[in-house]
Amino acid sequence: MGWLRDWKRKRVLARHRIDDALWRRAQKHLPFLAGLSADEERRLRNLAVLFLAEKQLTPVGGLVLSDDDRVEIALQACLPVLELGLDWYDGWVGVVVHPTDFRAKRAQTDEDGVLHEWDDELIGESWPGGPVVLSWEALDDAGSVAAGGANVVLHEFAHKLDMMSGEADGVPPMPSRAERERWIEIFDAEFDRFCGQVEAGRETFLDPYAAEHEAEFFAVASEAFFEAPHALKKDFPQLFELFKGFYRQDPSQRLKA
Repeated sequence: MGWLRDWKRKRVLARHRIDDALWRRAQKHLPFLAGLSADEERRLRNLAVLFLAEKQLTPVGGLVLSDDDRVEIALQACLPVLELGLDWYDGWVGVVVHPTDFRAKRAQTDEDGVLHEWDDELIGESWPGGPVVLSWEALDDAGSVAAGGANVVLHEFAHKLDMMSGEADGVPPMPSRAERERWIEIFDAEFDRFCGQVEAGRETFLDPYAAEHEAEFFAVASEAFFEAPHALKKDFPQLFELFKGFYRQDPSQRLKA
């Protein structure tokens, strides 16, 4: 019932806001928020307020999240949906924050039917219909993508957008079949080119981890799109244009080269 959701959201925004001091601290810690217009800033702050009202941020392992932590997670989660809308995060509510990196058990059966099990050490993870899991320690890397770092919030929430069309495969929902086919054609070509660079041992500003799977390429490239748009635009111009169309934003216009 859309009218009921709209009514509830109006009530939340009438009662709550991100004050200017919190916003300024977030801007200082998250430099990729620079260059937003007054209208974009207002809408992003409102989206973050609604995100915090509708999602459950749960610290575990004795961790206590400060107001700054919560606001910065919300702002980063909402930046990709600034023009898409918060409804893109429907179907789940949980954000779990671990104090440090965490382990997840993995299992895979090979071609010979042999089951292999191992532990992965992770800084973030997300599941279709399930929570987003983040490492609090990794949150400090936000803003470092251009220098070889990672943004775990942008990464995991990009996975959430990817999963809106089913399994994470690097193809988020498209408005038409033709646009989906165009996306797949360009995205796959850029992914193959990137994998070729990694296999050849060439240096690339994108984390080589992005060569693991199309879903990881989408998430890692999304980090770069928002944090290091000029580098992505230079090395992967067609991919940049795809992302600009999907996210309906152009960070290269608001961030300095």
